[in-house]
Amino acid sequence: MNRVSLLWKVLFSTSLALTLLFGAMGWIGQNQFVRIASQSLEEEVRASFQAYESLWRARAQELASVSLVLSRMSDVRAAFSTRDAATIRDTAGEVWDKIARRGALFLVTDPDGAVLAAVGGAAASEFREVAAVREANPVFPRQAIGFVVHNGQLFQIVVTPVYVAAATGSALLNVLVAGVVVDTDLVHDLKQATGGSDFVFLSQDKVIASTLAPGAVTSDYARFVTPLMDVKGQPVGELQILRSFDAARNRIASLRTTIVALGAFGLVAGLLLTYLFARRLLEPVHALDRAAAEIAKGNYDVTVPVISEDEIGRLTRTFNSMCASVRSAREELIHNERIATISRLSTSIVHDLRNPLASIYGGSEMLVDDELSPIQVKRLAANIYNASRRMQALLQELSDARSDRPHVREQCRLREVIEAAREMVAPAAARFNVEIGIEVPADIEAALDRSPMERVFQNLLSNAIEAMPEGGSLRIWAEREPSEVRVYIEDTGPGIPASIAPLLFKPFVTEGKTSGLGLGLALSRETVLDHGGNLWADPDVKHGARFVLRLPLQEA
Repeated sequence: MNRVSLLWKVLFSTSLALTLLFGAMGWIGQNQFVRIASQSLEEEVRASFQAYESLWRARAQELASVSLVLSRMSDVRAAFSTRDAATIRDTAGEVWDKIARRGALFLVTDPDGAVLAAVGGAAASEFREVAAVREANPVFPRQAIGFVVHNGQLFQIVVTPVYVAAATGSALLNVLVAGVVVDTDLVHDLKQATGGSDFVFLSQDKVIASTLAPGAVTSDYARFVTPLMDVKGQPVGELQILRSFDAARNRIASLRTTIVALGAFGLVAGLLLTYLFARRLLEPVHALDRAAAEIAKGNYDVTVPVISEDEIGRLTRTFNSMCASVRSAREELIHNERIATISRLSTSIVHDLRNPLASIYGGSEMLVDDELSPIQVKRLAANIYNASRRMQALLQELSDARSDRPHVREQCRLREVIEAAREMVAPAAARFNVEIGIEVPADIEAALDRSPMERVFQNLLSNAIEAMPEGGSLRIWAEREPSEVRVYIEDTGPGIPASIAPLLFKPFVTEGKTSGLGLGLALSRETVLDHGGNLWADPDVKHGARFVLRLPLQEA
């Protein structure tokens, strides 16, 4: 992620946030819809139960009303009083067919429940005895309503007693049992009447009648369960009213598809809008980034246009102000650096003028005071001429620096530069009896500013000669490496005093010299550093002193 652009980071975070948001909203919406659908199914099931209860109560009331009418009809009572089974059956059948609904059964029993007459088809003819009559006896003379199971079939019955007047009061003559069988036709009628709810009648864990297909999984339905009571109020089975989840599942699947489609559309639209707004928002940031890259390349004149008044706009103004401050500081630094360079060069040239001035002074003094041979005069004149040309070159170098003309480096043979420096110190070496040996290969070349580098070697050789007033030897050799060359300048003098060794290359550090300001080594090291190299004293030398000068073979 550290290498990803800010725009893609914004898009990634936005897409993640939108995905989580739409996912959470979809999950909440779906759960809410499922909860509402479940509640709706439960309410539909309850409504179906209420509709069933109303229908069933109306059916029971109808049976009870018909039975009560029959029990009070005089001709029916007269027929029942004969106790003749054929007469009772004929009379009951004639009257029942006129007033009862189709599919209902009608039984006439004695007070013990034995069937005297059965009307209403095959279901009625299967009854020989009705135990519910004896069970309903405690509630007589009121009617008793309940369910009864007979030969694997479920019936809803109404038990109505028929009394006659007796000497000691009323006596129970017969009992009328009216009922309806719970079968497939009945449960389908209930399903149609309740708007599509399924009904399952069970007794002793067996299905008596059902609107469900065989093998249907009832766990996929919302259900309402109510017990089926007999005439004594004891459960003989149960009724399950079911409502399928299929319609709700279809609606949930449709809702899920809609949510996914809307979520995908919203995600794409959100990413597109985020991309457009983020790109517009990040344009000033990209401009700042490009401007910072230009500054890193050294172009301090770059500016960023201010296109807003928000935080980015304020940052842009601050950046432009910073660039202006950096430009001003850089110009001032360059100016100060030029002054410091001229000052350092002037100091170096003033330091280096001492030697040619000394040669001119000494030669002139010898010409005035001594009687010299023509050969000696010619030699002194040559030394004075060389010293004056040397001074002219130093002054020209100072003039070039003041006019801000850069030094041009050229490929120089290192041995020639060292030999030129040796010639400048040759009179002093001869005076102090110091032997100078140069062991530098003639084919080593480097890109050098020749005049300053000659002064570097001249300072190093002069310091070594001054350190050996009783005479000695000075050896110069070089080691070439793939990308650099190292020049070693070693003498047989007393070595570098421990008191000044840590400060050897600091300005104005000197010891034991009768002349000089202590600037030679400091200025020499600055010149070598300007060439991309380095100059140091080897601390491992036990006798004498050894200076190491490292220079790159390529132009610095």
